[in-house]
Amino acid sequence: MNSDEFRKYAHEFADWMADYFENIVQYPVVSKVQPGDIYKSIPDSPPEYGESIEKIMNDFNAIVMPGITHWQSPSFHAYFPANNSYPSILAEMLTAAIGAQCMVWQTSPAAAELEEKVMNWLRDLIGLPQNFPGVIQDTASTATLVALLTARERATNYMINKKGFDGNKFRIYCSLEAHSSIEKAVKIAGFGKENLVKIDIDENFAIIPQKLEEAIIHDQENGYLPLCIVAGFGTTGSTAVDDLQALGEISEKYHLWFHVDAAYIGSAMILPEMRHYMQGAEMADSFVFNPHKWLMTNFDCSAYFVKDEEALIRTFEILPEYLKTEHDSHVKNYRDWGIQLGRRFRALKLWFVIRSYGVEGLQSKIRNDIKLAQFAEKKLIESGNFDILAPVNFNVICFRYNPGSKADSELNAINEKLLDLINADGRAFLSHTKLNGKYAIRLVIGQTNVEMKHVEKVLDVIFTAVKKLEVIG
Repeated sequence: MNSDEFRKYAHEFADWMADYFENIVQYPVVSKVQPGDIYKSIPDSPPEYGESIEKIMNDFNAIVMPGITHWQSPSFHAYFPANNSYPSILAEMLTAAIGAQCMVWQTSPAAAELEEKVMNWLRDLIGLPQNFPGVIQDTASTATLVALLTARERATNYMINKKGFDGNKFRIYCSLEAHSSIEKAVKIAGFGKENLVKIDIDENFAIIPQKLEEAIIHDQENGYLPLCIVAGFGTTGSTAVDDLQALGEISEKYHLWFHVDAAYIGSAMILPEMRHYMQGAEMADSFVFNPHKWLMTNFDCSAYFVKDEEALIRTFEILPEYLKTEHDSHVKNYRDWGIQLGRRFRALKLWFVIRSYGVEGLQSKIRNDIKLAQFAEKKLIESGNFDILAPVNFNVICFRYNPGSKADSELNAINEKLLDLINADGRAFLSHTKLNGKYAIRLVIGQTNVEMKHVEKVLDVIFTAVKKLEVIG
């Protein structure tokens, strides 16, 4: 392909992308293909000779697109969003074109210094103190692993990196509602799954500080080494928020690393009216949230902040001769701030988004999503047929259909059927969780282009599915 052909196809692809966003609501949100359909549609061997972009694009539309679940649809209400936006996509196009490998300052000075600056912007926007430098990780899962590894090394004077484990019986603490990535990080870091202690939760699904302290004392008395507390700041199931002030005080009392997993809800902290949730965050050792969830910066882009920059770097720094440069002593080489050596230019899309929307625009977007969620909650309650199973503090509603006079086990089965009917409709996509053993349907209102009409549509889908459920029994 030459430059003229590239220019031609780039324009055509831009038109395709614009058409996709204009027509995205016409697609069924969830792919209708069956397992193996896509695989069987692809030849078993690659082509012997190069094929035209026209032919490849025809196959993309015929084979790939039917197998896509449309995460950018305003009718996507499942899990948590993985939002993009026009400015973010444009920046990703530039990132792909530049093709920079941003492992050290010298390999891309602009990438390193832009990352440092936009992380300062984010830190200030969510209300973290200025003694929290930041770095962009790929996901919060990686950031949590980075936190646990740093905690491990600082607690052992960096000896595990040097000599390996030597009978240390570390304990890590989180709530019963903590994300599964905490357990994965515990296993990868070598602590062992059995040393992740899950603490009981209160009626709002937040960790009970008294139970946490009791567990720490019990472990100390039995020869364990309490190492780290992971706070859930917007849990995956219900967006419950642990009490950072109480957990921070416990972490300081017992000298534990304090990590805050704010993967989703951290974005809402750009709202002044939500900042009260951040009380105690200054006691954290590390804090992570994902702009790729609710700040319209497409995947992947996870903002990780750490108080002890030296501990982070000492944990991950490795300096072979071929990576040494004359600038190392007075620049930030982000390859030493995490697991990856090779790094993408993620800061560019974040910069584009923040500048394009401005603080006011970002705040307006999140504030409106929260208002839409409150509207949806109100309509579900007014119908008289639904239980709200968790506080709706942000933009996630956990609910169940309850026709009355049935045990939880029966209601669980009923609501599982209801969710199947909702998603089979094709006009919306919701997911579920279990809260205190109760099957909860989760309605998330946070997609970039979601509006009141889309919320009214998903409510219609829900109410229509209830009527079908009542008919089939």
